[in-house]
Order: sequence, then structure tokens, then C-alpha cells
Amino acid sequence: MILLTAVGLSIVGSLGGLLTASTYLLLGDTIRLRLVPWLVSYAVGTLVGVALLALVPESLAELAPRPAMISLACGILTFFLLEKAVLWRHCHDDETCHVHSSAASLVIVGDAFHTFVDGALIAAAVLTAVPLGVTTALAVAAHEIPQEVGDVAILLRAGYSRARAFTLNLLAAMGGVLGAVAMVLASRIVPQVLPYVLAFAAGNFLYVAMADLIPGLHRDGGGSGGVRQMLLIGLGIGTIALL
Repeated sequence: MILLTAVGLSIVGSLGGLLTASTYLLLGDTIRLRLVPWLVSYAVGTLVGVALLALVPESLAELAPRPAMISLACGILTFFLLEKAVLWRHCHDDETCHVHSSAASLVIVGDAFHTFVDGALIAAAVLTAVPLGVTTALAVAAHEIPQEVGDVAILLRAGYSRARAFTLNLLAAMGGVLGAVAMVLASRIVPQVLPYVLAFAAGNFLYVAMADLIPGLHRDGGGSGGVRQMLLIGLGIGTIALL
């Protein structure tokens, strides 16, 4: 039952983002470019909310503060290094992330690795508590939507047809299922690792929010745009707080 729940929520996190992103790609470029920053703002709120209101408290319930914070810091540093290695990247449109057509396959490889890790983190949350798994899957789906919009747009710019770009991203999204299964199996061998994984996941989510998503929001301008961003970030945090 736990395995099915973990796999199901990993599908929600990975495929939910991809399917929603696909509908945005049917819209005109003007509408799409206007809506993506809204999605990014909401994703920031959900990631910060899950990290600080759900994952960190659950980790601290099992671990002393020092090892929990060390695991969180390891999560931040690990994903910094993965991004340096181009295995982990966040692009929200094909204008801000330039990928040569001959290297477009790296988008798929990186996305498959990305969803594998997300699936593992969702499964770790489910193994701790199903409601925690639900909030984690929501946060993953929220930040996958603008990510998948960027990935599909990059493949289209590289010359892929819409059907092929969607199919390749769909196959990459299956990495989330593999990640969920791997985490459930690993937890049966070393169950005491779960609170460390939760703190590590919090570091991952905080890194994505602070290093990848928020800088893009700053480029979106100030004034009324800044107010809209704050409201949507608050809505994302509030969504997690109410679940």
C-alpha cells in the first residue's frame, strides 16, 4: 500500500507538472510568458512552505538539530554541485536557457535525473506520513510546471515536433516512479535514514527556491509585479500551511 501511494504521488508530482505545462504551450507566446512568472512565484511559496513547515519539523522530530541542519546543508551543496555539472537545471523558457540543438538531449537526461530525485523525495515523505507526501508532491508539481514549460519550449526551438518533445518529456517523467520505488526499497534496508533524507530534501527545495527561482523573479521587475509575486508566494506558503 505504501509503495502504491508513493508511486501514485510521484506520478502526480512529475506527470502533473508535465501535463499542465503542455496546456500552457498551446497558448500564444505572449500569454505563456505572462503566466509563467506567476507559476514560478507560486512554486517558490510551495517549496519554501514544504521545506520549513513540513520537512524540517518532521526531521527534527527524529533527529537532534545539529545532524538535521548538517543534512539540510548537504542538500543545498549537493544540488549546487549537480547544477554545476548540468545534471540539474531550471529554465522557464527557451530565451533564458540556451541549449544548442545538438545538445538538446541533455535536457532529457537532466530532466530524467531530476524527476528520479523528486520521486525519491516524495517517497521518503510518504514513508514518514502520507499527508507529508501529499504536500511534498504538490510542491514538486508546482515547480515542475514552469520547469517543463521551459524544457518543452527548448526542444521545440531545437527542431523537435510537439509530439516528440512531449513524448520525450513524458518518458523522462517516468524517472519519478523509479525514484519512488528505489526509496521505498532502500528504506526497508536502512529505515533510520528517512529523517536525514527529509532534511536533505528540505535543502533541495530551499536551493531550488532561493538559487533558481527567486533570481528569475527579480528580473521580472518591481512595482505591481513585485506585489503580485509576494501575493503568489504567500499563497503558495498558505497552501502548504493549510494542508
